[in-house]
Amino acid sequence: MTLSNLPPLVTIFGGSGFVGRHVVRALAKRGYRIRVAVRRPDLAGHLQPLGTMGQISFVQANLRYRKSVDRAVEGADHVINCVGVLFESGRNTFDAVQDFGARAVAEAARAAGATLTHVSAIGANTNSESKYARTKGRAEIAVLETVPEAVILRPSIIFGPEDDFFNKFASMARFAPALPLIGGGQTKFQPVYVTDVAEAVARAVDGKLKGGTIYELGGAQVLSFRECLEITLNTIDRKRSFVSIPFGIASLLGSVASLVPFIAPPITADQVVLLKSDNVVSAAAEAEGRTLSGIGIEPTLLDSILPTYLVRFRPHGQYTRGGRAA
Repeated sequence: MTLSNLPPLVTIFGGSGFVGRHVVRALAKRGYRIRVAVRRPDLAGHLQPLGTMGQISFVQANLRYRKSVDRAVEGADHVINCVGVLFESGRNTFDAVQDFGARAVAEAARAAGATLTHVSAIGANTNSESKYARTKGRAEIAVLETVPEAVILRPSIIFGPEDDFFNKFASMARFAPALPLIGGGQTKFQPVYVTDVAEAVARAVDGKLKGGTIYELGGAQVLSFRECLEITLNTIDRKRSFVSIPFGIASLLGSVASLVPFIAPPITADQVVLLKSDNVVSAAAEAEGRTLSGIGIEPTLLDSILPTYLVRFRPHGQYTRGGRAA
């Protein structure tokens, strides 16, 4: 194979993360050459088996350092940004990672003449009370200002083997006598399977999604926070009561939890703000076909996947039989 007919090269930032590794798998199956840009390439070796020999390479990059971003994008045909943080820690702030970092990736992609796919989140809004949502919103504006034909994907909460939602509450249910319902547990979610999100990203790389467009990715069901916890408990065969926690008290608890160094807080005050708004696909996106179904992807049912990775939280793991045991 000569240099002129090599498969396209895709640089993916955050490729070793929860969503990123599934994107790498989807791209590898399509035959793309993949360059994974991560802060610690030595810790990304688990991605190698997802492709053929030499198909996946690694480069050190940190979104806070522009030169490393430019180096990672050099020669790429397409760039994907999957980087995001759920809470601030040290120098990994929302501003640095989700705002400055997104602009840096977009500018580097433009300079390299590469197309761009940016993974954002439902709820991204520059006017939001949540700093997470505000920086996500500013990132979207920066991306489209810099690369007008970029594709932006906004998923709802994402479920899958390494998710930070269902795993968190399933783990909590092993020891806690009750699970918290922030704000009464009425917030609506539309959980979307990580493989479906990765497929949407891959189709954007294929050129099958319209440039300059924001797509909203939600799953097959709209569920309340309480319903999500009930499904989790049913899946892991455990009985637990619920405790309703008002937003104000939850915010106070989140602020205190965030002060503990070197430990990921169970919830932050900023996340409490996010829970005040539903996290579902908008009516406009549905009407205009800017959804998974609209791009030809049938959303995967939560019930068909959740038992495959929450089984470890059952009282006796895979050997639990019958009804709830604990």
